[in-house]
Amino acid sequence: MHAKDVLIEAYGRIQEEVHSAVDGLGADLLAARPAPDANSVAWLVWHLTRVQDDHVADAFGLDQVWRGQGWEKRFGLDLPAGDTGYGHGPAQVAKVRVDSADLLTGYYDAVHEQTLGALRSLSAADLERVVDDNWDPPVTLAARLVSVLADDLQHVGQAAYARGLLRSTEDQGTEDQSTEA
Repeated sequence: MHAKDVLIEAYGRIQEEVHSAVDGLGADLLAARPAPDANSVAWLVWHLTRVQDDHVADAFGLDQVWRGQGWEKRFGLDLPAGDTGYGHGPAQVAKVRVDSADLLTGYYDAVHEQTLGALRSLSAADLERVVDDNWDPPVTLAARLVSVLADDLQHVGQAAYARGLLRSTEDQGTEDQSTEA
């Protein structure tokens, strides 16, 4: 198996987990936060998608899906156009609200398709190309792709955990109401 095949497989796992994390959640649960300073499921999925979109597009010289395919307008967030969520505090996290999980998965799927196209074009030599010389050592394409992968998996895991917390709280509220009746 070639390195690009491993990357394609790994990025496919993110897609599966994104869909699982938001499946069946309505707007209120997507925006809910397990604690006042915690991130919502919607913010986590939006952020991991924005990071993948931004970093992969930059590394491969592509247009971001966010702007190029009109997702920025579909989301209609009160955030700067190029915002990826990096460094957001609680007030900015609260601005990431969506009407449905379909918006999040639609954007993720579009970014995923662009990422897969880029990954399929890779050669072994491409992975050694420096994509960011602002670091010491400079960041290679391989390091950037693994970094995005790690960040996305971490955030989708957080989204799944938040989903579980929110669902258990929702179920607990239903149980509380049924015992009071």
